[in-house]
Amino acid sequence: MEIDWEKMGGLVPTIAQNCMTGEVLMLAYMNRESLERTMETGLATYWSRERKELWTKGETSGNYQRVTDIMTDCDGDAILLKVQPSGPACHTGAESCFYRKVWSEEYG
Repeated sequence: MEIDWEKMGGLVPTIAQNCMTGEVLMLAYMNRESLERTMETGLATYWSRERKELWTKGETSGNYQRVTDIMTDCDGDAILLKVQPSGPACHTGAESCFYRKVWSEEYG
């Protein structure tokens, strides 16, 4: 399936998932150029909506994400990167950006 870049205004939400554990690590955005760079280098490269530029995860922190698989959802409007992380994904130092529980069935 092709990625529907136009449907999403040129940016597609992208989930990075640990290829060994299945843990969801982070959500970022990709454009065509960042996807191409990711495929060329094998390192997860995203589009920074804040800085308006490409960024390779780990450039400053050393916490690179080596990409093992790139997948798209059935509608072609989301990307899943399966990655081997070399350190925490979150800028807070947490392994995953998804560590804040909002709700749980046990609280129901």
